Amino acid sequence: MGNANPRVAARVKEQVERFTHTCMMVAPYESYVNVCEALNRLTPGTHEKRSVLLNTGAEAVENAVKIARYATGRQAVVVFDHAYHGRTNLTMALTAKNMPYKDGFGAFAGEVYRMPMAYPFRWPTGPECCGPEAADMVIDQITKQVGADRTAAVLIEPIQGEGGFIDPAPGFLPAIAEFCRANGILFIADEVQTGFGRTGDMFACEHEGVMPDLVATAKGIAGGLPLAAVTGRAEIMDAVHAGGLGGTYGGNPLACEAALAAIESIETDGLVARAGEIGATMPPRLRALAERVPVIGDVRGRGAMIAVELVRGAGDKSPNPEALAQVVARCHAEGLLVLTAGTYGNVLRFLPPLTMPDHLLNEGLGVLEKAFAELSA
Repeated sequence: MGNANPRVAARVKEQVERFTHTCMMVAPYESYVNVCEALNRLTPGTHEKRSVLLNTGAEAVENAVKIARYATGRQAVVVFDHAYHGRTNLTMALTAKNMPYKDGFGAFAGEVYRMPMAYPFRWPTGPECCGPEAADMVIDQITKQVGADRTAAVLIEPIQGEGGFIDPAPGFLPAIAEFCRANGILFIADEVQTGFGRTGDMFACEHEGVMPDLVATAKGIAGGLPLAAVTGRAEIMDAVHAGGLGGTYGGNPLACEAALAAIESIETDGLVARAGEIGATMPPRLRALAERVPVIGDVRGRGAMIAVELVRGAGDKSPNPEALAQVVARCHAEGLLVLTAGTYGNVLRFLPPLTMPDHLLNEGLGVLEKAFAELSA
């Protein structure tokens, strides 16, 4: 919703003049409840829900795992190749990439099992086979190697973030969610990066009608202030004993006011639809660029969450982090800030503000096109 959103700034200023902090578990305040009610309304599904507010995405994911283990009485947690879930000890175990997130920081938490990701661009038999083949492989491995009856949860980003903006092949998420339902396994959606309109839906799971049992949120929830949440089915959230969840600063009043203002801006200003408009503008330009620049192997993503993956050239999908570094340097020299991602360090990712006007978006794409033209010259 852009930097220093006026609604966010105004509500935070008003709140800081009233009081800056009190622990919700000691002296409750209305804004915490209002944020929880908004999350219960906005997250996928019409079932009764509960929410708990926290500080960071990693804390949200960790609490989602705690809740799943408590509610199911099971210990095993299934995660995926290329996943990123945070930097605490448990979330490092859940995260796939070693450097820079995990190297030298172990030993890590146990009962975490990693499965293949439905990665269309790199699936051995091609993208058209990726969804069903990956789902069958994951289900088979959970059944035979982990045990469905001892699996508490499957945890997944609906579009992977740090792993390279990998948009799972169609049908993969619904198949995994159905397997979870049939076996008493909780489906946890890590929507920390994908949530709040980023992908052209309020939450990325909505794209294929997947309704998670638990949703972890952060980042876009509060306009840049530290706030995160776990929202889930009421019977699952209520299973945890009183006092089992919480923390001193979780859902602090400044961040809660920011969140209420951010949600108001998203809904009032049509920012979910705006993400869809950005998603209609960027990919055609990037695909046209890929036709001229052989090092662009893949253009992917949804809404305002788009990426290009750089390879060695036509017919060679080997990762090309060197080309990525050159493009990034050229963009920065022209005043365009861009981010990298990917397990292989070869993905250029784009997260434009949902409020970005067309002329700035097109200007940025022009700088990017020039950087790639210089690379291929």
